[in-house]
Amino acid sequence: MPTSSDSGDNHVPPVRLFGRDKPLHQALGGGTVADILLWRNRNISAAILLGFTLIWFLFEVLDYNFVTLVCYISITLMLILFLWSTGADIINLSPPDPRAVTIPDSIFWWLSNKANQTLIKVYKISSGEDLKTFFMALILLWILSGVGKYCSFLNLLYICFLGMMILPVVYEQYQNEVDYLASKGNQDLRKLYWKLDSKVLGKIPRGPLKDKKKL
Repeated sequence: MPTSSDSGDNHVPPVRLFGRDKPLHQALGGGTVADILLWRNRNISAAILLGFTLIWFLFEVLDYNFVTLVCYISITLMLILFLWSTGADIINLSPPDPRAVTIPDSIFWWLSNKANQTLIKVYKISSGEDLKTFFMALILLWILSGVGKYCSFLNLLYICFLGMMILPVVYEQYQNEVDYLASKGNQDLRKLYWKLDSKVLGKIPRGPLKDKKKL
C-alpha cells in the first residue's frame, strides 16, 4: 500500500518567502518603505544605511551620550539652516524647502500598520489558539533573553536593521534559487514528519476509552 510519504513527494507547492504570493515589492507594502528596502533609490537607501551606521558607531564605539549627541546634531542642523536661509539672497540660492526636513506620512502609516499587525499576532498567539506557535514563541523569547546578556540592545537593533536592508534585496536578486531551496527544505520536513508519524506516532497504542463510551 502506498504511504502518505509516497503521495507527498509529488507536486509540493513552492515555498515563497516574505509572503510572496505576490511580487516582493508589493508584499513589503509597495510604498516608500519598500522602495528603500529594495534599494529602488540607491541614494536614499545608502544615506539611511550610512546614517544608522554612524549612529551605531557614535553610541557603541565612541560611547556618546544620547542627550549630548541629539543636542550636537540639533545645533549643527540649526546653524546650517540659519546660514542657508540668511545667505540665500546674497549668493542667489533658493531658500531651504520645509518639505525637505519632514518625514513622509507613508512611513508613519507603514510603521503603525506593522505595529498593529504585530500586536494582533501576539494577541492570537497568547490566546492559546495554536499551542505549537505559543510554545515556539516562548522558546524564541527565552533565546533572545539569553542573547541579550551578551549583546547590547543597540547592537541587536543594528544587526536587525542590517538584515532588513540587505536580505530583501539579496532575495529579490536570487529569489529563484532561494525559493527552490525553501521548497526542497519543505519537502524534506514533510518526509521527516510522515516517517515519524508512520514509524513512531502511528504505533503508539491508544486506550479504549472512546470505545467504552460508545458502547
